[in-house]
Amino acid sequence: MRASDGDRDRFAAALREHCAQGRLTMDEFNDRLELVYQGKTLGDLRKLTADLPDIDLNAPPAAARPPAKAAEPSNAHKGLKAAWGSYFSVVAVCTVIWAMSDFGGYFWPMWVAGPWGAILLVGSFFGTDHKPHGKQIEP
Repeated sequence: MRASDGDRDRFAAALREHCAQGRLTMDEFNDRLELVYQGKTLGDLRKLTADLPDIDLNAPPAAARPPAKAAEPSNAHKGLKAAWGSYFSVVAVCTVIWAMSDFGGYFWPMWVAGPWGAILLVGSFFGTDHKPHGKQIEP
């Protein structure tokens, strides 16, 4: 039976997974991948994976499975760190501009640092809950 483009893509995905799991070297993978896209029939494609075990392509690929980690910071925590980093960068730039323009004069950067810093402080203490959202999946 003639192979379709979808058939070739499925066999290519299977070869990628076998390569990711260490069953094929990169050279073997590249050689077989080239033959997959040259294959005309399903028999041609099956010959390329005959010496490999069957795999479930619906399971996440081996390379995409993250290793188990103790405590990964939440997205809210990462966002808060980014917000504080932006805050300190902007305040530093404003302070440098103030210092270069009229050092010792009216400290106008306080109007940037004060309100923004107050908002970030409130958000840091009250704005994030430390409970995980969604269903937790055990590895």
